[in-house]
Amino acid sequence: MYEVFYGFREKPFALAPDPEFLFLGRHHRRALTLLEYTLCSGTGFALVTGRVGCGKTTVVSSVLARASREYTVGLIANTHGNLGRLLPWVARAIGMKTIAGEESALYEDFVAHLIREYAACRRVVLIIDEAQNLCAAALEELRVLSNVNTGKDLLLQTILIGQPELRATLARPELRQFAQRIAIDYHMEALSREETREYVRHRIGVAGGDTALFAPEALELIFSRTGGVPRLINQVCDTALVYAFGDQRSNVDLDTVAQVFDDRSAGGLSCFVEPAAARNGSVVNAEH
Repeated sequence: MYEVFYGFREKPFALAPDPEFLFLGRHHRRALTLLEYTLCSGTGFALVTGRVGCGKTTVVSSVLARASREYTVGLIANTHGNLGRLLPWVARAIGMKTIAGEESALYEDFVAHLIREYAACRRVVLIIDEAQNLCAAALEELRVLSNVNTGKDLLLQTILIGQPELRATLARPELRQFAQRIAIDYHMEALSREETREYVRHRIGVAGGDTALFAPEALELIFSRTGGVPRLINQVCDTALVYAFGDQRSNVDLDTVAQVFDDRSAGGLSCFVEPAAARNGSVVNAEH
């Protein structure tokens, strides 16, 4: 809609995770480094948590995009409380063609599959997104599945991505053994004020537009009302571009962004920091 008007090759603020648009703020850079280390070192479990929309999935997608063919990657993205036994889901995710009906037979096939992949010099990596939805029993089953090894190397690496409540689950006494297996553990925070400015300009630049398209005052308001959460920043910026295009404006000014927030608040579905709270410093934690 507005892409041609502003000289974009594509939409700069799409909500779907896209490694090409990855912006490495301080927390994103640290998470990326730790996940790359996880793949290289063959550690068993890695844990990455963060609030909704902070960019966890985008960072993991970027790591996988850089991964070579020596990895067989499986993704379980649709986790929920009624998954049942986890093994069939894991088996499908890592590419097993035949899923045996009996659990004992399926487990034997699972182990054989891991051994074949290992013999072919391919490391199996399982990624579970929205892992906070897994119950304690599912996490314990996952721990047991991770026990397959050659005596020297683990045959299954697992990366858990989830919201902060996952940590509360893992802190339960019955999951103590699981928690002890987590070799890499990182919690991602939102972007700082300066990182928010750089994030918006970065995405516009990647899309081929003018990095000065958003006025400085508009960027300040975006930070104060979104708390530096990338998903919320994307929502605001995308809508602001639609508004500015509708008015045939050459840039996105403070009034345009303020109108976006006003309209979202009026609709009753706003996820943004209220103006008074923003003025009182409720987003200060995003700076650290």
